Amino acid sequence: MWRLFFILTLFMLSDSGWAQDRAPKVRNKECPSYIFRVTLRDKQETPYSLERPTRFLSRRSVERRKRQGLPLDSTDLPVAPKYIRQIASQKVNILGTSRWNNTVLVQMKDTNEVSRIRQIDGVVSCLKVWQAPDSIQPTALKTKYEEHFNERDSVATTPYGLADAQIRSLNGQRLHDINCMGEGMMIAVLDGGFRNVDRIPAFGKVDIKGTHDFVYPASPSIYYEIDHGTKVLSTMTIRMPHYYIGTAPQASYWLLRCEDAQSEQEVEEDYWAMAAEFADSVGCDLINSSLGYNNFDKGYESHQLWQLDGHSTFISRSASLVAQKGMILVNSAGNSGMSPWKKLTFPADAEDCLTVGAVTDMLTHAPFSSIGPTQDGRVKPDVVAIGSPAAIVTGRGNIAQDMGTSFASPIICGLTACLWQALPQKTALEIMDLIRQTGNNKDHPDNITGYGLPNFWRAYMIGNVDTEKWRVKSE
Repeated sequence: MWRLFFILTLFMLSDSGWAQDRAPKVRNKECPSYIFRVTLRDKQETPYSLERPTRFLSRRSVERRKRQGLPLDSTDLPVAPKYIRQIASQKVNILGTSRWNNTVLVQMKDTNEVSRIRQIDGVVSCLKVWQAPDSIQPTALKTKYEEHFNERDSVATTPYGLADAQIRSLNGQRLHDINCMGEGMMIAVLDGGFRNVDRIPAFGKVDIKGTHDFVYPASPSIYYEIDHGTKVLSTMTIRMPHYYIGTAPQASYWLLRCEDAQSEQEVEEDYWAMAAEFADSVGCDLINSSLGYNNFDKGYESHQLWQLDGHSTFISRSASLVAQKGMILVNSAGNSGMSPWKKLTFPADAEDCLTVGAVTDMLTHAPFSSIGPTQDGRVKPDVVAIGSPAAIVTGRGNIAQDMGTSFASPIICGLTACLWQALPQKTALEIMDLIRQTGNNKDHPDNITGYGLPNFWRAYMIGNVDTEKWRVKSE
């Protein structure tokens, strides 16, 4: 039985925990093509000022920081336009920038252009992060979908339907009972595709604020891409009583594509950083990232275990800044527990984020769930949720079971939004600490399940008592 479970798990899980429709490989028309990360020395001669942040951040973003007493700093300033102009003059394509890392992402057909970019005063380094593969497996596919859930999936005994166990195991239904279902909270979902979210009726009432594609080359539509993001989104957003209710159905959402399913290369860390910065700029409160990286297509570019310190990789440095901007990052731990790597995938090692592992429906550790700790000794994962299997809605509009920390993460993210809605005076760091300290393993956190299964109702009660004490003291 154990061997059968092992084989089935490997069959169901890729490194990213994805299942997708397959298409035959075709010749890549982009070839030859290269992307380089250009790192800059400074932000001198910028027309932007920290005294006028609404020139580059939304009012909602600025207010989120003020509410938490977080000052702006140089990482918030956009990349200096003079550098962008100088780089663009070398006849390369500017794909985007990272203000947090002060980098520019450039695409070119001939790597000889790099030597000229390196000569620009202010350029510190140029690193190749992507090379167009010779052939690709197209992911932008139109697929059929069901207009209605199967009547056999209805559960008369609970309004949560097939999602009941994954919410009740965290005592999340108690937050919903006091009408805390994410209203007023904005969540960015970073993923690789959201197939049919625009067409499946069950998503019809979801408050989607917008979408953005950071991947090169851009997809015709993020709604044609793989359905991993569809499944992730469903765990938070669906509200179909007795069939399925997600963890934060009244929140609003930004759908951001930053994962390239056609190859696995370091540029996806740049896409991730740009997506996180975009989420910051439009005023999102939380980010769910069911993504993780360690092995790339070219082995010499792959990450090493010693880098699991929250700062050694580009993506983890970026992720470690999220809380400093007043947002909460919830990231899947990874599905490497049964592989030679075993450990967290990046950026699950980031500081000040909620890294989520998976447990079975019997609330025992899921063997595939990546383990910690980080190389600098921090407890990871932080918490766990049901992910082996989790109930999700597929890109074909069906309620199904799927396995992966990818689905444990948004279950936690949605309830975190509900908790923050209930305790709006708390900071991002305080909310995360409340969640950790109500885990069923809080007295002995380990590198398997971290602080364990959090109790979101208990987190609310503790947070509410703290707030009342503060009010009495201030009066």
